[in-house]
Amino acid sequence: MRASVLHPGGRMTVETRAVPIPDPGDVLIAVAAVGVCGSDTHYLRHGRIGEFEVTAPIVLGHEASGRIVAVGEGVSAARIGERVSIEPQRPEAFSPETLRGEYNLCPGMRFYATPPIDGALAEYVTIGSAFAHAVPDTISDEAAALFEPLSVAIASLRKAGVGLGGSVLIAGAGPIGLLCAQVARASGAARIVVSDPDPARRGAATSFGATTALTPGDDAGTGFDAFIDASGAPAAIDAGIPAVRPGGRIVLVGMGADRLELPVSLIQAHELILTGVFRYANTWPTAIALAAGGAVDLDAMVTARFPLDEAEAALNADRTPGTIKAVVYPGRTATDLPREATA
Repeated sequence: MRASVLHPGGRMTVETRAVPIPDPGDVLIAVAAVGVCGSDTHYLRHGRIGEFEVTAPIVLGHEASGRIVAVGEGVSAARIGERVSIEPQRPEAFSPETLRGEYNLCPGMRFYATPPIDGALAEYVTIGSAFAHAVPDTISDEAAALFEPLSVAIASLRKAGVGLGGSVLIAGAGPIGLLCAQVARASGAARIVVSDPDPARRGAATSFGATTALTPGDDAGTGFDAFIDASGAPAAIDAGIPAVRPGGRIVLVGMGADRLELPVSLIQAHELILTGVFRYANTWPTAIALAAGGAVDLDAMVTARFPLDEAEAALNADRTPGTIKAVVYPGRTATDLPREATA
């Protein structure tokens, strides 16, 4: 099979590798579509994220969908042919975190495209059968791949606790911020304010669920049930915390500074709940329901499409104005991309 490989130092190549063999309990998936995440781009440009460093060749990509083409021992052959969305996680089965349902926090986690684990920018991948989620034919390959970032948004809104008639302030109108706005709308939030410095992204925010889109520094008001930071910008976090009502929640999901100065007295006096989001757990059934029911629109977020040979261009597509989500198609050529391709 062919795979796009990132080498230490930032060089990318397309290589021929052996098709992986599914272990017991695994399925082999022919990859259909792979969404580009900011973490992929970060590894390309900086070679590391926190403690995870690219010290050996690695296949990036963790937002993926495809079709099951083979199964390992213990998996029903009836699954062959299923279209699936991949939850790119391999937690340890019996860690305390997994046993209490928080498998995303398992310290022994093997996660796609997190060094040294290879990801999905390849023609075939394997995953545990329970993490290959069957999707209905009404859901496109692109949307099925984007269940992964949608799951981050679902986890963020669960932490935020915003429901019917509620209010939320979201900093950042990148893919995660836009998905948070969509999930907030699907949850019944009545006031969804998104801030971003880019006018095109602010326009996208109103298309994807925001009731108001602001420039950072504009007065967003106060009394929000929750603030979700999807920007990672210290200034955005500093401005968002005072906008939350007493007893409200602050959810940090954006990748940003390792350390922040926080208004501790305000957090204490208002009994604000401050938490982070690290991936997700038990979100795919909700993602499937939201997409299948039309409560979220994932297809409209795809703005650029690339074959595997142009994976590096896909990872740099965020530098093109107007790009929301780039998708790579490992099994297609440049002339065989979806008809609506814009890349």
